[in-house]
Order: sequence, then C-alpha cells, then structure tokens
Amino acid sequence: MNDKKLPLKPPRHLCLLFLFLGMYLTSAQTNKQRPPNFVIIFADDLGYGDLGVYGHPTIKTPNLDKMAHEGQKWTNFYAGASVCTPSRAALLTGRLPVRSGMASNKQRVLFPDSKNGLPADEITLAEQLKKVGYGTACIGKWHLGHKEQYLPTNNGFDYYFGIPYSNDMDATGGKNYKEAAKEGPSAIKIADYNVPLMRNTEIIERPAEQNTITKRYSEEAISYIKKNKDKPFLVYLAHNLPHIPLFASQAFSGKSERGLYGDVVSEIDDGVGKILATLKEEGLADNTIVIFTSDNGPWLPFKTHGGSAGLLRAGKGTTWEGGMREPTIFWSPGKIKPAVITDLGSTMDLFTTFSKLAGIKIPENRIVDGVDLSGPLFEQTKSPRKNMFYYRGTDLYAVRLGDYKAHFITEGAYGQFGEREEHSTPLLYNVNEDPSEQFDIAAEHPEIIEQINTLVAEHQSKLVKGKDMLAERE
Repeated sequence: MNDKKLPLKPPRHLCLLFLFLGMYLTSAQTNKQRPPNFVIIFADDLGYGDLGVYGHPTIKTPNLDKMAHEGQKWTNFYAGASVCTPSRAALLTGRLPVRSGMASNKQRVLFPDSKNGLPADEITLAEQLKKVGYGTACIGKWHLGHKEQYLPTNNGFDYYFGIPYSNDMDATGGKNYKEAAKEGPSAIKIADYNVPLMRNTEIIERPAEQNTITKRYSEEAISYIKKNKDKPFLVYLAHNLPHIPLFASQAFSGKSERGLYGDVVSEIDDGVGKILATLKEEGLADNTIVIFTSDNGPWLPFKTHGGSAGLLRAGKGTTWEGGMREPTIFWSPGKIKPAVITDLGSTMDLFTTFSKLAGIKIPENRIVDGVDLSGPLFEQTKSPRKNMFYYRGTDLYAVRLGDYKAHFITEGAYGQFGEREEHSTPLLYNVNEDPSEQFDIAAEHPEIIEQINTLVAEHQSKLVKGKDMLAERE
C-alpha cells in the first residue's frame, strides 16, 4: 500500500476567497499607480439655496446631501461668470473668459446663429488630460460653439452626447414660457424648442426629448465610466437643467413639494446617486474625484420656475453674490476628508488642480487664473485663492479680496432689479459677516478699498482681452 501523502486541496470557498483577494489587490495596486479619474457634474442655473444640504426646506436631495457629508461642502465657491457661455469657458480653460474672448458686452452668450466659438488656441481641461492618456467625455450642454470646429470633439473630448447650447433656444414660436408655466407642466411643449441632440458631430434627435434628457445624460455618464474604467478618464456632465424650459421624466414629475423646479432638481440628484453608486460598484470610488456645482445662479425673473440663491443677493446675470457663488461639493472616499470649507475656490481652479493631480505642467505661454486646491482638498490646508474678479461681459464690476468685496459697478439682471450704476466710491461689504450684501461699510474701511484698488491696477496692467467671439451672428 502506498502511504505517500497527497497534497491537501484547499476547500473551494478558500480558493474563491484567494482569487477575489488577488483581484482586489491587483485593482488596488493599479488604482494606486494611475492618476485619478475626474467627474464634473455641472448644473445649469442652480441657485446657492436649492439643495437640501445648503438649506432648502422642501427640495429633497438625499444623494447630494450624502455626497456632502462624505466629502467636502464649500461655502465660498464661485463660477467664472454669471451666465452660461463665459462660465463654461472659464471652467474648461481655467481662465477668466475675458482673456479668451468668450465674454462680450454685445451678446451675453452664444446662439444657434452665432458665427464663432471657443478659440482653437485655448487649451481645455480635456486637452490637458489627453496629454497623459486620459479618456474624455462631454455629456450634456456645451454652449461654446455649435459648429463642428467648435464642438467638444474638436476641443479634447473623445466623445460627445448632448445639446450644443441652451435648451430654450431654437424656439418655434409656441406659447410664451411664462404664460405656459402658469398653466402647468402639461402646457410646456417639447416641440416649442427645436433643439438638437447630438452624438459626437451628428444630430440624432430633433427636437430633443427633454422629458428624459436628465435621465439619459446620467445614463450616458454611467455607460462611459463602465466602458473606460481600465484607464484614467474625465467625464464632464453638464446638465441643461434646471435652466428653463423645465422638464422632468414621469418618475419625478409632480413628486416634489417645490413643484416642477423641485422635480427637476430631484432628478438631477437621483442621477448623481447612481453615478456615485457605479463608481463604488466598479471599484473606482477610491481613485475618482467628483465635483458637483453650477454654472451661475438662479434665473429669478421666472419666479417659481427659477431657483433660489438662499441668503445671497440677486441671481443669474449679476455680479452680486447670488449670481456667481454656487453650491459646490467635492467627493472622493478615502482621499477627501469630510469637512465644510469656508475658504475661496472657483470653477477655474479645476483646470489647475486636476492638471497637477494628473502630473501635467500648467501652460506657461498664457495667464492661467486657476489655483491648485489639492491642499484644502486632501490636507485641509488653507486655500491659495485669496481673491475673485467678477466680470460682466468684458467689464470688471466687482472684486473680492479675503472677506471683503468691492462693487465698482452694479446692475440688475438684463435690466431687471436695478439699472447700471457706476460708483465713484465703491460699495464695500464684508461678505463673510454680511453674505446678503446689505450693509455698505466703505466709509469705515477706506484702507480696504485702497488694497482692492491696488489689486485691480495690478490685474489690469497684465490683462489682454481676447477678440470678442460672441458678437458676430449670421
């Protein structure tokens, strides 16, 4: 009898355990070695006070609230402009839009008959990240030029799915939106806005089915993440909503106490939750940085179909705080420590921060206005951003330096809420103590105005304004 001992075969469940452990360690090692993924979720016309975590009493945003509790909620974070086109140019280039010509005193934004778009010599965040092998997708509203040479696919993005400008354009002459809004959601017709839905450079649907557009954008983002999970990626998801006209899918229509506007925000929130869940399920969450913010403040003339800036003054189109200070949340489990950050930040800082995290040099042949926020994000050090310039078109209306904000020019939104007024002595507010900008303290602090004037003189001495790319129309 052969009594030679055979090697023991481990039980099946242990084999599976070792297999999954090996896969996990391999995935963890891969994530550790490669640069982080980036997901930017950009709402349109969302106000500072429109999320539950920012104090709204009836709009329920459980996913964004959880995202804020797991990540960082920023309370002094600014868009680069108070309207769509210049704000988007600022985010993607890291530069004040007056430098690129994507700001104008003649046309505030691009239209379907605009001749131009983002200049070819501007460097987008997508173009930056492609230098080191990132996959890049733009999903949603573009609004930086609808002609082929200006589309995302010619500005660093491998893939585009979305509406190339605002969802209220290409109006067909139907019922006035304000009148339709009074009658209820059923009176707001998709056919009244003949906007195209594009995939890459082809129109695939016209008019775009806007009742389901928010859901489809989120699904496209999830699909791209799953298909490109084996390499670093940038997903820029720019929702067309809650810009008017407001549309929500059947699953969300009529569900919010805040009415149709609340339905829309809730559906955006649902998409955020699904994207974060996908990142966790795919093992990508610990190496992905997600930011949620908005392009500018609420469009107040549309009343309940516009949002709320909360305690901030005014809204979209203005350089009051309600026009440019936005709800902003950063999320990256295991990397970003949960906190409320009261330091200054801007959408322009994403270009610099993400470039540095990906190991890419910042271009030296141009002024880049973004700063690196990796310190406050990962180490909770102070933000290097100490000031903010508030442009309306190509004119500098206001400047924030530390706690203080000086207004050289004030004006309401497109002729509403106050006419243009130039101030020989700037209005001055401490926007930490007085975020609603109610109490002018210029007389008490002439030294602060002097400091801001010095900052403005230095800024303007180096400013070269780009050729106006918005004014020409066909």
